[in-house]
Amino acid sequence: MNRISVGILGATGVVGQNYLRLLANHPWFEIVDLAASSRSAGKTYEDAVGDRWLMKSSMPTEFKNMVVRDVTDYESIPSNVTLFFSATELGDKEATRDFEFIYASKGYPVVSNSSANRWTPDVPMIIPEINGDHLEILPIQQKNRNFPSSGFVAVKPNCSVQSYLVAIHALREAGYPVEEVLVNTLQALSGAGYRGLTEPERRITVNPLIPGEEEKTEREPSKILGLLEDNQIIPDYSMEMSALCTRVPVVDGHTALVYLNFVDEAPSLEKISKIWSEFEGEPQTLKLPSAPMPPILVMEEEDRPQVHLDVNNGNGMAVTIGRLAEDKFFDIRFVALSHNTVRGAAGGAILTAELLVEKGYINHN
Repeated sequence: MNRISVGILGATGVVGQNYLRLLANHPWFEIVDLAASSRSAGKTYEDAVGDRWLMKSSMPTEFKNMVVRDVTDYESIPSNVTLFFSATELGDKEATRDFEFIYASKGYPVVSNSSANRWTPDVPMIIPEINGDHLEILPIQQKNRNFPSSGFVAVKPNCSVQSYLVAIHALREAGYPVEEVLVNTLQALSGAGYRGLTEPERRITVNPLIPGEEEKTEREPSKILGLLEDNQIIPDYSMEMSALCTRVPVVDGHTALVYLNFVDEAPSLEKISKIWSEFEGEPQTLKLPSAPMPPILVMEEEDRPQVHLDVNNGNGMAVTIGRLAEDKFFDIRFVALSHNTVRGAAGGAILTAELLVEKGYINHN
């Protein structure tokens, strides 16, 4: 098919930079519009970013001289844009919700990294390996809000949730529902954006508080694991969760220390490892361009996963699990790792967009 023309909202930030890096040679998508705040508008992308390019690879040449558009200048949207990826956070969540819906009302699909619409009832919050069926609510969203048939908003969940929820879903799908989850997250500096990566004091300490993170971690799985019934997403509150979230001095990679109790008798460790190793979700079945193969990588080494060795497994899209063991107080425990700005942000949104294309929600020639 012809490549789909896309725009990046919030293109100058850390997540926006990851979109450029990941989409530079994407087989389905082509970036034709870069938008950011009014401070950057009218400048070339290279000038707007200046010395704040934080990717390990160089800025893709094809974007350097692209002129940045103001994200709120809706009249200047290029006529050939079909889809927007949003990494924009405005002054408050209500403003961000309205901003995303304005784009949708103009007929654009918006796949967002923001938390602003995650709990909007008719907006699906997607991990493609888990709940691609929730996209079926999009026609309801369009009807509720009088959007054109091409416009909608879909969102991805909190970055740290990616580290372990696919693994829990795989166990549930295999007939081993989980009753209780205790998770401690060790979250990378890049999750705090530009300041997280550039303030020297963050590199020499563990910050025991990430405001709002524990609430997101404990709440969002219920919607992701919920059922789509009667034109609504009904959250599944059967799994109790308790979370403690910290910021640690690594650049990329959210590590999760996870403890599980099963509803019924726990499967053997060998059975769990086999379930995870053999698991495939819809992106793998459809062979979507960004789908990791396999989505869950189980490591036998007793000192893995480690961020510097494993964060880029599956091009940064795989979940890597190690140290699976029985626990004194829980049925099992394990360590899980995912790339927070790839799987947990830009890459996860790109995979969601690929699923939207494959399912016919985004028009293409």
